[in-house]
Amino acid sequence: MKGGTARRSNWRCRTCSSDMAGVAIGLLILIFLAFMGWSVLWAAPVAAMAVALLNGADLLGAYAGAYMEGLSGFLKSYFPLFLLGAIFGKLMEATGMAGSIAANLSRLIGRKRAILAVVVSCACLTYGGVSLFVVVFAIYPIACGLFNEANIARKLMPAAISLGSYTFTMTALPGSPQIQNLIPMDYFHTTASAAPVLGVVASIIMAALGYWYLLRRQRQLAAAGEGFDGSPDDMENAGKPPSVWLSALPLAAVVFTLNVLHFHIITALLLGNVLILALNYKKYKDFIKIVNAGAAVSVVAVMNTSAAVGFGAVVQSVPAFSNFADALAALPGSPLVSLAVAVNLLAGATGSASGGLGIALAALGERYYAMAVQTGIPAAAFHRVASIACGGLDSLPHNGALLTLFAVTGTTHKSSYKDLAMTVMVSPFVALAVIIVLAGLGVC
Repeated sequence: MKGGTARRSNWRCRTCSSDMAGVAIGLLILIFLAFMGWSVLWAAPVAAMAVALLNGADLLGAYAGAYMEGLSGFLKSYFPLFLLGAIFGKLMEATGMAGSIAANLSRLIGRKRAILAVVVSCACLTYGGVSLFVVVFAIYPIACGLFNEANIARKLMPAAISLGSYTFTMTALPGSPQIQNLIPMDYFHTTASAAPVLGVVASIIMAALGYWYLLRRQRQLAAAGEGFDGSPDDMENAGKPPSVWLSALPLAAVVFTLNVLHFHIITALLLGNVLILALNYKKYKDFIKIVNAGAAVSVVAVMNTSAAVGFGAVVQSVPAFSNFADALAALPGSPLVSLAVAVNLLAGATGSASGGLGIALAALGERYYAMAVQTGIPAAAFHRVASIACGGLDSLPHNGALLTLFAVTGTTHKSSYKDLAMTVMVSPFVALAVIIVLAGLGVC
C-alpha cells in the first residue's frame, strides 16, 4: 500500500515537473523573441500557446479564455492611466516644462550627475505614491533633457529610471505606498513601515550598487565615444522655456492631490494635464498635435504590457501551478529563504512583482505567518523579505512595466536590458541576501 502511495506521489511530481517545464519553455520563447526584436503583441500569445500546448490544454480555449481575459482585464483597468500619463509626459516635454526642470536639476545637482538627478526624481515620485507607469511618462522628457546636457548614451536611461522607480522605493523603503509594499500587510498583520532597519539597509544597498554600476557604465560608454542619441522630437520646445516653478507645478499637483487629498490617480492626472494646458495657453495651436502624439504612445505601451499580462494569465491557469507554489514553500532551511525563493520564482513566471507576490501570499501567506509564530522570527521580517523578493526575477524580459519603459524611452531589450538587469535584479538579490542574514541574527 505504501509503495502504491509512493508511486502515485512520484507520478504527480513528474507530472508537475513536466507541466512547469512547459511553462519554462514558453517563457524562454518569449524572452528569445523579445531579444530578437519581435513585437510582444504577437510574441506573447505565441509563447502563451506554447505553454498551453505543452500542458495539454485546448489552444483556442486558452487563447480566448485565460490569455484574452488577462489582456482585456489589464487594458480595462489601466488604459485610462496609460492614456492620461502619456499625454501628461508629452505635454511636459513639448511645452518645454520638462526641459526647464531638467536644466535646473542639472545646475543644482551638477551636469556630470545627470544619472543621479534622474534616480532621485524617480525615487521622489515613486515614494510619493505616483504609479510606476505614470513615473515613466512623467520622467522620460526630463531624463531626455538631463542626458542630453550630460551627453550620456540613451541606452542607460531605462536602467536609471528603473533604479529610482522599480527597486528600493517600490519594495524596501519603509512606508512606501506602492502596492508591492502593501500586499504583505494583510498576511503578516504588519504596517507599511514593517522592519524599518532591514528596509533601510536594503534600500542603501540597492541604491548604492545600482548607482555605482551606472556610473561605471557611463564612463565605459563615454570612453567608447557613445553619447546621447537624441532626436528632434525629444528636444522640441517652441520659444523660451517656462520658469522652473511653473514647470514643477503640474508634477507637484499630481503628487499632492494623489497623496494628500487622496484623489483617484485618474482624477489627479486629469488635473495635471489641465494645469499644463492652462499654464501654456499661448501655445494652444499645438495642443491637438501634442495630445494626439501622447495618445499614440499610450496605445503602444498599454498593449505591450497587456500582452505580457495575458501570458502571465495563461501561466497561472496551468493546473500544476498551485502545486508548484506549494512545493516551493516546502523547501528546507530558513522559512525566510524559502519565502524569498517562492516569491521570486512566481514573480518571474508571471512577469509581475505584484502579481507574483499576490499569488505566493494567497497560497502560502497563512503558512508563513504560522512559521513566524513558531520560529520566533518577527512577522515584520517576513513582510520585508516578501516585498523585496518580488522585485527580482519579476524583471525578466516579459515584465510589462519594462516593456512600457522600453517603448516610452525608444530603446530595446538588445540595447538596454543588460544594464537594466544589473540595477533591478542583481542589486535586489544582494540586498535580499543581506537582510535574510540580518533577520536571522534578530535585526528587524
